[in-house]
Amino acid sequence: MTAGTLEKYDVKRVHRHLYRAPREEFVLVDVPPSTVLAVDGRGDPNTSPEYVEAVEALFSVAYALKFLSRRERERDFTVAPLEGLWRAADTASFIRRDKDGWEWTMLIAQPGWITAEEVERARAAAGRRKRLPALELLGLRTLDEGLSAQILHVGPYDDEGPVLARLHREFMPARGLTFGGDHHEIYLRDARRTPPGKLRTILRQPVRPA
Repeated sequence: MTAGTLEKYDVKRVHRHLYRAPREEFVLVDVPPSTVLAVDGRGDPNTSPEYVEAVEALFSVAYALKFLSRRERERDFTVAPLEGLWRAADTASFIRRDKDGWEWTMLIAQPGWITAEEVERARAAAGRRKRLPALELLGLRTLDEGLSAQILHVGPYDDEGPVLARLHREFMPARGLTFGGDHHEIYLRDARRTPPGKLRTILRQPVRPA
């Protein structure tokens, strides 16, 4: 089989229900453990150079991994969308959009066959092509969220506050649930190329019994 005829793994297709959600109401989903390429940081993503560097390193290594896998394993895959885990001492800061104190983990989901050794090689390859300050901070991890509530938000990121208020103050209390992990966002459209009003973001919150 040639590279041009390889079947291409796409996490959005394999786990379709995790990358789709209704706009009108939250739904509960069971999220299985997944392999992700991730890097940590803190601060307002709109103003932090650290955030820009993290995202640039993530995509550079993700594409290097894709090409390595296709060449050496004859297994191709679609590079998954950017995702972010967000945490703060005060969860209400997500509703207020008070971003300066936020800590984050930016990530890109990987096929389960990708290894830490391949990440090291892809990181080296990406570093040879371009200076990437966040390169050494990046690594392979397992994300295990389990039961989660999610919804599709359409529009600017700063319009998420009322949606998250409904989640925190109505949906979760009505079902006897509390926070079971970091606030999770999946960016289905590239903010660099998409008007704010057309952004599509899955808002996910791992939950557990209160």
